[in-house]
Amino acid sequence: MRVLVLGSGGREHALARALHRDPVVTALHCGPGNPGTAGIADNHQLDPTDPTAVTELAQRLRIDLVVVGPEAVLVAGVGDALRKAGIPCFGPDRAAARIEASKAFAKEIMAEAGVPTADARVCDTSTQVEEALDAFGPPYVVKDDGLAAGKGVVVTRDRAAASRHAAGCERVVIEEFLDGPEVSLFALCDGENAVPLLPAQDFKRAHDGDEGPNTGGMGAYTPLAWTPPGLVDEVMSTVVQPAVDELRRRETPYVGVLYAGLSLTSKGVRVVEFNARFGDPETQVVLDRLATPIGKLLQACAIGGLDPAFRPEWRPGAAVTVVVAAEGYPAAPVKGDEITGLDEAAAVEGAYVLHAGTKVDADGRLVASGGRVLNVVGTGPDLGAARGAAYEAVSRIGLRGSHHRSDIALKAIQTRA
Repeated sequence: MRVLVLGSGGREHALARALHRDPVVTALHCGPGNPGTAGIADNHQLDPTDPTAVTELAQRLRIDLVVVGPEAVLVAGVGDALRKAGIPCFGPDRAAARIEASKAFAKEIMAEAGVPTADARVCDTSTQVEEALDAFGPPYVVKDDGLAAGKGVVVTRDRAAASRHAAGCERVVIEEFLDGPEVSLFALCDGENAVPLLPAQDFKRAHDGDEGPNTGGMGAYTPLAWTPPGLVDEVMSTVVQPAVDELRRRETPYVGVLYAGLSLTSKGVRVVEFNARFGDPETQVVLDRLATPIGKLLQACAIGGLDPAFRPEWRPGAAVTVVVAAEGYPAAPVKGDEITGLDEAAAVEGAYVLHAGTKVDADGRLVASGGRVLNVVGTGPDLGAARGAAYEAVSRIGLRGSHHRSDIALKAIQTRA
């Protein structure tokens, strides 16, 4: 199978790594990829949000399957263009991708499908915003209706901050605050059937103790020993399958991975958000644990025929990923600083590094080119060992002004102790 992965971040490096390990994948390409994917795939410089450029590249390379990483690629209609050209694509078309591109549309789908979620109001004016904030009270949850790279949500007790965030968005969804821990569950979908992957938990806030601004994600881990028995089956039957059925009823079948962001509240499971792609950085730990070869799974979604009774096999043990972020992230990340110590980090037993925001500069140096620069993955027989490997590897990396959270998976370990 000849595969093209679209995107340039850590999620795409993780996808490429998983595909590279699959013996059925005979040729692996990335567009544009990054310095990390260059070691396992052929990188091609192109704009992945350009449907024409992507389609022409896929045709020239005789690609059997295109795997879309970022949401912006889906919203640009790349999946539509590829399918029109007869090229299988893992990723929904533009209409179905609205489940992430518009929070209001996602709420509409959930309401029609009977999916449990937070009460919410869609607001187009400042008057509507203030009325909604009055109705729900603190903590205030204000979400940009459109795409915001995982940083469009503000959760705060500061009424003025909530109003300011809403004022900076064309349209917002304001909803009730959901208590309880959050869980991410990915489901592979072929437009009719869905198969779950392993649940994971990510850490959105920039600093330890869930302090600081929201980010695209500062770390993640799996498995989640503390989740209630039967959670995955419950989510598949009450959340994922109803949403897939509703999208199919609307003649916009959902093909790809449906990301369900969940809150395990005192009143039961509630959906925080849907995303139309693999979550980042949860993908980095989920795919690390996946023992079933991924190529045929993604292809079955793209061409149809996914067996709803199939359950992937998982490697024993645990995985933890820690994001090394550039100075100033998320507000104004500093770019261009040299990255050192990657060979030393990779030498740590059970650890490896995925590139998320890197490039090679004119002098041949590996430098930071984005806010989230590296994903350091640690693996081991249990969560403690995996976490230890990840942080040992992080300690060997040099990047001026960089920062990372030091508490990824810590609470889960302390709770079990």
